[in-house]
Amino acid sequence: MKPVEIYTSPLCGYCHAAKRLLSQKGVSFSEINVSGDPERRQEMMKRANGRHTVPQVFVGDRHVGGYDDLSALERSGKLDPLLAV
Repeated sequence: MKPVEIYTSPLCGYCHAAKRLLSQKGVSFSEINVSGDPERRQEMMKRANGRHTVPQVFVGDRHVGGYDDLSALERSGKLDPLLAV
């Protein structure tokens, strides 16, 4: 399985939903809290092509997007193949 990284902040409902979706699928992920960390937020924005909202999800080197994007991949059956090595 490809490594998954999620940029989050603690009070973000969509962040919790994205983590819950991945956890329910048995996917382990690295969480990067950008709250109060301007350097990590800048890193996230650079990797996410300027997107500044959380969560921002990455699978391997691919930017998936936010929770809505992750959820859409799951609904369309495209998330599992993306996660596979």
